[in-house]
Amino acid sequence: MKKIISLLLLAVMMLSCFVACGNEEEKNDVLTIGLICLHDENSTYDLNFINAMKDAQKALGLEDSQIIYKYNIPEGAECTDAATDLVENYGCDIIFANSFGHETFLMEAAKKYPDVQFCHATGTMAHTSTDIVKNFHNAFASIYEGRYLAGIAAGMKLNEMIESGEITAEQAKMGYVGAFAYAEVKSGYTSFYLGAKSVCPTVTMDVKFTDSWYDENKEKEAALALIENDCVLISQHADSMGAPNACEQAGVPNVSYNGSTVAACPNTFIVSSRIDWSPYYQYVYNCVKENKEIAVDWCGGISEGSVVLTDINDKAAAEGTKEAIDAAIAEFKAGTLHVFDTKNFTVAGETITSFKADVDTDANYEADTEVVEDGIFYESKYRSAPYFTLDIDGINIIG
Repeated sequence: MKKIISLLLLAVMMLSCFVACGNEEEKNDVLTIGLICLHDENSTYDLNFINAMKDAQKALGLEDSQIIYKYNIPEGAECTDAATDLVENYGCDIIFANSFGHETFLMEAAKKYPDVQFCHATGTMAHTSTDIVKNFHNAFASIYEGRYLAGIAAGMKLNEMIESGEITAEQAKMGYVGAFAYAEVKSGYTSFYLGAKSVCPTVTMDVKFTDSWYDENKEKEAALALIENDCVLISQHADSMGAPNACEQAGVPNVSYNGSTVAACPNTFIVSSRIDWSPYYQYVYNCVKENKEIAVDWCGGISEGSVVLTDINDKAAAEGTKEAIDAAIAEFKAGTLHVFDTKNFTVAGETITSFKADVDTDANYEADTEVVEDGIFYESKYRSAPYFTLDIDGINIIG
């Protein structure tokens, strides 16, 4: 009897150990993610990050409790506070922040919590800062390729308007609402213009800045001013619905950014390019789960599914738009199409043969890296964040 009791006790102990070990293993597999957003879902920019996180959550099979969102976090010490709260009160293992101005403050949090991984979108400090923080990472995507594709859709629409007699070839002028004259915005509107020019050679473009990432009134006013200045198609790198709504009200075709605006603008929305952050979220999550190193400066493109277009709105788009875009995508994947091929643009009438960009960002923004090779300006080759700052012919800055 004593032997039976001893065996039973041993079995109970082994079972308890198995359950405890299983629970511990399960606990170690549960990672919590924090996402710090500059605005909320009312911003097309932030909504794109939020929707990508939801896609990543579904793909990874995560519970709602594993994703913590922080909305309307300014580009200041509030970002450090938000990150601190995500670590101390929610136990986050990975924290993402989505605005350029968050970077310095997110890095402060990374220094405080070396066992947590901090990932910043659009920044440069992970690999350029002299103060290397091993748990701090940057990421971006070659969105200029998506902008180029969206530009093709715009150029096709201009051709349709020319062929129908609505405008002449010389009147093929686009307008572009930009937030700031930063490299990211310049790279975006230049690639958009070059995409349009690839199918509509007479196109020109006016650019008007709002000096704000998100100001619905300013963006609407800028779009209307461009329309008043004879722009027959509008695009933007700004985060509200100001420009798309202005276009819908004026009946002017619009190429949006960060997501489809077809629900609000069914008659004028053509297409939108956007970065899909879901592949990066999944990549980082799996790196942490498998104890693998995260890239210091990650850049995804069309092949990785990080640069995508929304569905084309056939009601507003020109016939043949999808076919033209698909052909360009095939060229991108084959490596035969380069957005900033210097034979396709000039600066002050001259072809660019050499250009030093400010890649290793410093306080004086000094140029430090040659980025033109064999007639190609290689954006995103030397860091993920854009560094294209040329003012090419055919694009006019207004105001």
